Amino acid sequence: MRTDSRLSRVLHVLLHMIKYEGALTSEQIGVMLDTNSVVVRRTLSGLRKAGVVKSEKGHGGGWRLTRDPKDITLLDIYQLIGSPQLFAIGFDHTSPTCAVEASVNKALGQSLTKIESILLNDFANISLQDLYLDFEQHCQRLSLSMIGCHKK
Repeated sequence: MRTDSRLSRVLHVLLHMIKYEGALTSEQIGVMLDTNSVVVRRTLSGLRKAGVVKSEKGHGGGWRLTRDPKDITLLDIYQLIGSPQLFAIGFDHTSPTCAVEASVNKALGQSLTKIESILLNDFANISLQDLYLDFEQHCQRLSLSMIGCHKK
C-alpha cells in the first residue's frame, strides 16, 4: 500500500524555508523533493491561501515563509494539506446487516478514534520551530550542512 508523504514533504520544505535566507523557487523545491515544480506550486498554494507562505514572481522571487515558525504547528500544516487519512486500516462495508461486521467496525472505529485524537493532540504541540531546532542539533551532531541533506 502506498503511503501519503505529503505532510513529511511539506514540513521538509518549510524547514528549508526557515534555514534559507532568500526565496526558494518551485524548481529548487522540486529538485529537493524529486518532483515537478507544478506539484510544488499546487501543494504550496493551500499554504499560501492560509498565509503560511507567500510567493513572489520575477528575479529573486520564489516561496517564503510568512509566519513565525513558533506559531505554526504540525496540526496546522496537516489540516492545510487536507487532513489526509492517518491510518491504512479501514472498515469492511460489504454486509451492512452483518452483526460480525458491525462489531468489528465498532471496535476498530473506537480504537482508531482514540489513537487519532492522541496523534493530532501531539501534532498540535509540535511547532515548526521545534522541528527546526531538532534538525539543527542533528546536523551539528553529524557535522552536516543543509546542503548535505540532498542528492543532486
